[in-house]
Amino acid sequence: MHLSTNRLIGLLALSSVAALFCGAAAAQPAPWPNRTVRLISPFNPGGAIDILNRVIAEKLSARIGQPVIVEALPGANTIKGAEVLAHAPGDGYAFMITTMSTTVNNVVLYPKLPYDVAKDFVPITQLSLGSVLLVAPADAPYDDVKGFIAWAKSQGRPVTFGTWGVGSAGHLYGEILRRDHGLVLSHVPYKGEVPAIIDVINKSLDVTFASPVGAKPQIAAGKIKAIGMTGPRRSIAMPDLATFSEQGASGLDLAVWVGVYAPAGTPHYVTERLQQELAAIVRLPDVAQKMVDQGQTPIVNTAEEFSKAYYTDFPKWEALIKASGARPE
Repeated sequence: MHLSTNRLIGLLALSSVAALFCGAAAAQPAPWPNRTVRLISPFNPGGAIDILNRVIAEKLSARIGQPVIVEALPGANTIKGAEVLAHAPGDGYAFMITTMSTTVNNVVLYPKLPYDVAKDFVPITQLSLGSVLLVAPADAPYDDVKGFIAWAKSQGRPVTFGTWGVGSAGHLYGEILRRDHGLVLSHVPYKGEVPAIIDVINKSLDVTFASPVGAKPQIAAGKIKAIGMTGPRRSIAMPDLATFSEQGASGLDLAVWVGVYAPAGTPHYVTERLQQELAAIVRLPDVAQKMVDQGQTPIVNTAEEFSKAYYTDFPKWEALIKASGARPE
């Protein structure tokens, strides 16, 4: 069949328009989410961040219309859970809420990790800044940091201190105390703060670092007592507890933080949506109060702000960690 030039041009134009429409349709992102989302929590169930993760999962599920399942994977100072996220597909159906130990402390302390922060993770948001406290048995013969230091020096044995893992912020704080005050301390890493607090109560452990939410019920029950708070200022959760700096022990005033990550390759529209949903959730009065009770100050910045803060602060933490003498055990 012979086609005129005008007729041919018209058909070509129509086919081009159709191709454009088909291409645009193909380029549209797939609806998200359309199935269950995994929230990896690299902490012991019942610990401060794990509790927060479960609250966030419940709120997020209601907002996005799909189940959000918390997958607790404690162990090795969050390395176990982080490794699982690093090998998860970047399809938008897995993300992790963790402390800075995963992407700062572990990177400095461990020469070989089963994940690469820059290659395996996509930052979503820095959820909060936080602080932790040092607790001792309720009947310990001291009530403050100065008293603890004097007591520790008089023991003639290594004084044990618990944390939620080798290379954790708690481990770092303990090493700073050891270095700067000439203490003989022995680090005892746990899979979470709850078992460490229990061991302080039964006196198989001298002291431990813990979150306000983990420690306050036992303090109220008269089983343990608070000695000092880390961070640059007093916690809103425990305003009567003086910081280490206020009590003359410097070096424990850097605030730890909680961050949110997705596997590499996760679509930008998914990470952006997650950041927006998390920001809305953290603004809810009950969630904000729970975070404050844990000693956290909500932030929920953008991915770009999170990334900038990470690379700005990393050298400061790296220098402090190396100077502390903390080592994997």
